[in-house]
Amino acid sequence: MSPKDEKKLFYRLEEVCRLAKIDSATVALWENEFPFIEPGSAGSGQKIYRLKDVEIICRIKELLGREHLTLAGARRRLEADMDLRPVPAVHPDKIVKLLWQVRDELQDLSQNLDPPSKKNQNSSD
Repeated sequence: MSPKDEKKLFYRLEEVCRLAKIDSATVALWENEFPFIEPGSAGSGQKIYRLKDVEIICRIKELLGREHLTLAGARRRLEADMDLRPVPAVHPDKIVKLLWQVRDELQDLSQNLDPPSKKNQNSSD
């Protein structure tokens, strides 16, 4: 059964292992080797995977098993075939600076959108 047959948005680790027919240690290894596999976390702390993650994991298994590629070769092939590139890290200071700019812009917008005070409305009547 392929992940698309199940038509779910998220999959638990056990489901990913069952669909890909691999064990959880292999999934954990591939998460480290392939930065574009990005599991989330459920409220219970359990890892959850998007459909795209499951498809990537199944494709990795195919590349390593059927096509006998190395991990590096599989990574390069996935990057080319699926247009997957790891997102470069952004320095935290740059993020903080950007967030301050967004906050300032939102405050300016908020002030511009505030309705005129009642005092101003009465004086114009």
